[in-house]
Amino acid sequence: MHPRPILAAVTALVSLAACGAGDQAARSSTPATSTDLLAAAGAPTAIDDWLTYHRDNARTGDDPVGPTLAHPHVAWHSQTLDGQVYAEPLVAGGRVIVATENDTLYALSRASGRVLWRNHVAKPVDGASLPCGDISVSGITGTPVIDRAAGIVYAVAFLASGRQHQLVGVSLSSGHLRIRRAIDAPGANPATHQQRGALALARGRVIVPYGGLFGDCGTYHGQLLSAPAGSAHGAVRSYRVPSSGDAGIWAPSGEAIDAAAHIYVATGNARSASSADFGNSVIRLSAGLGVQGIFTQTGSASLNAHDTDLGSVAPLLLGDGRAYVIGKSGDGYLLNTAHLGGVGGQLGTLHVCDRGAYGGLALSAGLIYVPCGGIVAVRPGAGGSQAIAWRGPSFAAGPPIVASGALWTIDIGGGRLVALDLHNGNPLYTVAIGAPNHFSTPAASAGEILAAGGNRIVAVLAR
Repeated sequence: MHPRPILAAVTALVSLAACGAGDQAARSSTPATSTDLLAAAGAPTAIDDWLTYHRDNARTGDDPVGPTLAHPHVAWHSQTLDGQVYAEPLVAGGRVIVATENDTLYALSRASGRVLWRNHVAKPVDGASLPCGDISVSGITGTPVIDRAAGIVYAVAFLASGRQHQLVGVSLSSGHLRIRRAIDAPGANPATHQQRGALALARGRVIVPYGGLFGDCGTYHGQLLSAPAGSAHGAVRSYRVPSSGDAGIWAPSGEAIDAAAHIYVATGNARSASSADFGNSVIRLSAGLGVQGIFTQTGSASLNAHDTDLGSVAPLLLGDGRAYVIGKSGDGYLLNTAHLGGVGGQLGTLHVCDRGAYGGLALSAGLIYVPCGGIVAVRPGAGGSQAIAWRGPSFAAGPPIVASGALWTIDIGGGRLVALDLHNGNPLYTVAIGAPNHFSTPAASAGEILAAGGNRIVAVLAR
């Protein structure tokens, strides 16, 4: 054993806490115990981190680390936070990062749930002041992303002052503000553009998607922006979906990004009543946000008319040159990522469910897990072939993840965290978590499952 380095790490963290004690923007709400400080200093290791929506840029939601499900039990409940939580919790170095609609970022101890720091970065927007929408107050909605190497948490805050969106970066260790810059798209009206999709990091840039508000009011376009990481300066790149209107990039899972930094997004309904115009599509973009390919559902204009858009889930990258996407129609498409195929050019299609899929997907051991009136497991075969492996019980399942040998999802209507058997979908464990928000999804770290139940976090140990 080598106690001196550990003691030094704890001492350094205590010093950081003392230095920030007078900072009203980043402060600890409850005293940190020695267990909290040790957890933040040394455990879990980086392999246990959950730094972005569904753990990786492919959006697989698969955690390969942690004990097999044995005797799951609630480890802790956080205190009541200062706003509703729509974003997925994230995990880095013993800290659970949580964003609220009150424009606040929290770091909780993974060991105990105690608040290590809190930064209220802005005053959020009163939802009643917006032309439509279903979130009030409206602050940080999209899942943040963590740059582990730089020690920065990035989030997009919606500000009452000027009704604008800002990209903020706070220190992972202390919560102190390090970066703040405007992040609205050129010519966009912030009051009708919602930042709901998860952020991502790729090639040293932060990726930020935009769609519209619930109700599709006013003028908006699907937008994707990227800003340099680690700086409040440097050019912000932007891409606007070239429809006459709408076609938002609104799925909570945001975008998928492959190893070559190609970005894949799914768009919602566009306004065309007669032709395809990049709505109801999967678009592949370069790291510089240039269009490299597109897939559009057949009958896109009819889908526009019936609000049956493809953009309710971001694409899922299968890691073999294929992507999977499914939307409100319940039709699942396998796509060739190198040649998306244009209108109706999918590799294959399978009708998975009648209620449509929302939020995000999971991929583990060759199965795709789809939330649509319960969880449906889809097995992709060669080329474009697909088959249903199993259908789980019916409930309002949110986006699933795989951890500790089980499938975890949040029952949005029932207020429960649910574990299902990966082989047949049978329930293994349920626990009440409160009143989760639309599309809520859990995270995992070393056998600990973290779920947001409205305005608090519940941690379940799988062992």
